[in-house]
Amino acid sequence: MGYTFPLGFKFKIGTLANDFVATDNNGGIIAYVRQKMFKLVDQVDVYADESKSHLKYTIKANKWLDFSVTYTFTDSTGNIVGRVGRKGWKSIWKAHYNIFDANDNLEYTISEANPWAKVMDSFTSEIPIVSLFTGYLFHPKYKVIDNSGTEVAILKKENSFFGRKFSVNKLQEIKDGDEERILLSLMMMILLERRRG
Repeated sequence: MGYTFPLGFKFKIGTLANDFVATDNNGGIIAYVRQKMFKLVDQVDVYADESKSHLKYTIKANKWLDFSVTYTFTDSTGNIVGRVGRKGWKSIWKAHYNIFDANDNLEYTISEANPWAKVMDSFTSEIPIVSLFTGYLFHPKYKVIDNSGTEVAILKKENSFFGRKFSVNKLQEIKDGDEERILLSLMMMILLERRRG
C-alpha cells in the first residue's frame, strides 16, 4: 500500500449510511468506506473513492449479531486477504479485536487504551448542547500490537464537532500485506465502536 501517514478517517454527517472517507497525510482520498444498511449480516464495501466506481474490498460478517463475530476481508478479485474478530465478552468493557492473515494465523491485536474515555464520550453525547462539543472532550485510542507485544499503530479520535474525525499513525514499519489487513481491521472496528458509542 505504501500510504503517507498519518491517515485520516472522516465520517459523513447527514447521510443514512454509516460511511467515512479515508485520506492520506496529503489529503488524498485512499478509500471511501460504506456500511450497507438494513442487512441481517454486516457488510462493508471499501471503494477507491466516493464515486464508488471501483470496489477495492468487501468486509463481511460470518454470522448475525454475536459477541464473537468475525469479519472477512475479500479483495476485488474475490481472494480472502484476512479477517478481524471481536474478542467475545472481553470486548464488552474494553474493545479487543484479533487480526488474522489469509491462512488464519493470528498476527495482531487491537486493544482500547482507556475504556473510560469511550464511556465518558458516550455519556456526554446524550446531554443536550453539551453533545455538540463531545468531539472536543474525550478521545478514545486504540493500539495495534504485534505478537511480540510491540505497538505498531494507533488510531485515535481527533477534535471535531460530533466526534467524526479519527487519525491512524504508524509507529513501526509494517509489511505491505500486514498494513492492508491492519487498515481494513481498523476501518471495520471504528464502524462498530462508533455504533456502540
